[in-house]
Amino acid sequence: MAALVRVGALCRGGGAFPLSKSMLIRPAAFFPQDRTSLQALPSQVSQNRHASSKAASLHWTGERAVSVALLGLLPAAYFYPGAAMDYSLAAALALHGHWGLGQVVTDYVHGDAKVKLANTGLLALSSLTFAGLCYFNYHDVGICKAVAMLWSL
Repeated sequence: MAALVRVGALCRGGGAFPLSKSMLIRPAAFFPQDRTSLQALPSQVSQNRHASSKAASLHWTGERAVSVALLGLLPAAYFYPGAAMDYSLAAALALHGHWGLGQVVTDYVHGDAKVKLANTGLLALSSLTFAGLCYFNYHDVGICKAVAMLWSL
């Protein structure tokens, strides 16, 4: 994802924090010679595209929320180990890994059948990961205690 920073916005004395959303712009992918062709573009966008855009935005926000939650869960797991923290870590780690590997599938797997197969395998792997972590939390020492035992070596 590429972004350009408006240099004039950085040089002004007040205003927004450097590199905030208001200061980032996307580079133009093409430079049409006839600017009248750009006027017809907004009317050609369907309502479905707006709906998928909203869903993609919410998904992106959810990915960032889980990442930030993991940043807080890891130190909290050290200071407050317990069953609730173990299961929270299991859910957050499985979801974070699922979304991360989902982006790998999106970027590197091509062809409808291959994408469907890869997504099915990813869903199975993520479900198995979550189930395995929950099994480990219930039948063994749990994630927090296991990491503490590893650190004590």
